[in-house]
Amino acid sequence: MLYAAGKWGSILVLIALLITLVKQLIAFVGFITGAIKLLIILAFVALIIFVGYLVLKNYTNNRRRGES
Repeated sequence: MLYAAGKWGSILVLIALLITLVKQLIAFVGFITGAIKLLIILAFVALIIFVGYLVLKNYTNNRRRGES
């Protein structure tokens, strides 16, 4: 009787560990995808700011030369 209970208990513990592992993997994948999305957004914002800086720099250079 004790051997059977130990065997089923071990199986239940393994199932619980697998469920916990899958939950943690899903949370980790969610975190990674969120971080990637944030990095993509930051890259686009930096690109827009850089293009704006170049346009402003070109505008001021042309204005200084009197080409407006």
